[in-house]
Amino acid sequence: MNKRMTALVGILLVTASLAACGQKQTAPTPQPTTPASTAPPAASPTASPGAAAGGNAPEGAGSGSQTAQAESLFKAQCIACHGADLGGGVGPNLQKAGSRLSEADVKNIVLNGRGGMPAFKGNLSDTDIQALAAWLAAKK
Repeated sequence: MNKRMTALVGILLVTASLAACGQKQTAPTPQPTTPASTAPPAASPTASPGAAAGGNAPEGAGSGSQTAQAESLFKAQCIACHGADLGGGVGPNLQKAGSRLSEADVKNIVLNGRGGMPAFKGNLSDTDIQALAAWLAAKK
């Protein structure tokens, strides 16, 4: 009887965790904090794209604002299942997602879901999904 109770509690915990990942949430659209006329100059052509945001984004990872947008989206939409450090949990580890998935693959998974992951098509804008896909694909 005790083993049955333990198994039931385990099943309920897994079910609750998966249900939390499937909840529809919308992330607020990040708003610029600096008017365009007083924005700082763009990073020099020799600087990496992530340098302007203080990050160390690899070539092709997108602009600093796209990186910040993706990080914000990840915190709002993905952290519950993939962990604050992208190390996984309920969902898989994404720390090196770009070494096994292309940007198009990531975008397709975010749009349509896969396995226990819900689809975010209709919950996130195309711009948000693209920013998230580029950011995760750059994780190598």
